[in-house]
Amino acid sequence: MRKIEVCCSSLDEAREAEAGGAIRVELCAAITCGGVTPSHGTIRSVVEAGLKLDVNVLIRSREGGFCYSPTEVETMCQDIEYCRELGVNGVVIGALTPEGDIDVPACRKMVAAAGDMSVTFHRAFDICRNPVQALEEIIALGCERLLTSGQQGTAAQGAAFIAELVEQAAGRIIVMPGAGINPGNIVEVERVSGATEFHSTSAVDAPDCAYRGQAVSFAANPQREGIIRHSSREVVAQLVSLV
Repeated sequence: MRKIEVCCSSLDEAREAEAGGAIRVELCAAITCGGVTPSHGTIRSVVEAGLKLDVNVLIRSREGGFCYSPTEVETMCQDIEYCRELGVNGVVIGALTPEGDIDVPACRKMVAAAGDMSVTFHRAFDICRNPVQALEEIIALGCERLLTSGQQGTAAQGAAFIAELVEQAAGRIIVMPGAGINPGNIVEVERVSGATEFHSTSAVDAPDCAYRGQAVSFAANPQREGIIRHSSREVVAQLVSLV
């Protein structure tokens, strides 16, 4: 059975992931911008719920690119330490240099802050300039997992290159396709890439029932005003079981 990690932003969504058969959640906030570190309250609520799946937390101090100042790296290390003290299973990190390489010193600090926690390197990898070299550096950092779309807009588009990464990794790190994984493409991505773990929001549209005036929009896309996306146990179950 393939393993599904669900990208969630709340305890309610984490419960949906558990009910659908996910093995793990990646907890984050602001999914529409690629995700940032969730609040300490959100992390605590999910950890203390005692769900029967692993909880990993995205560590990303802001939206935008992945070149971080020393202050931003320190902030992320503090968030990692909070996660470790709380008993979180793992953290999801990544940092690049202005030249597009892995920022090894910054990542080394974050890995050290993680201690015994599992560490996943996130999709900063997908915009690095030398992915073959980058994969070796990520392995050398001690990361357990790489989340990647194969340097394409979606994992389906990058599946062939993900297969090359799986071959290069040779069991030294888990290469996990993510970005656009859904019930309509997971079987093909699995076949082409040879991957065994997959990352998905597993989301469906739902109406936002809150009243609002008509003259003001807070949606990134005004056409989606009044619509929210949330993880669905039905979608997760399909991802787990489709053959």
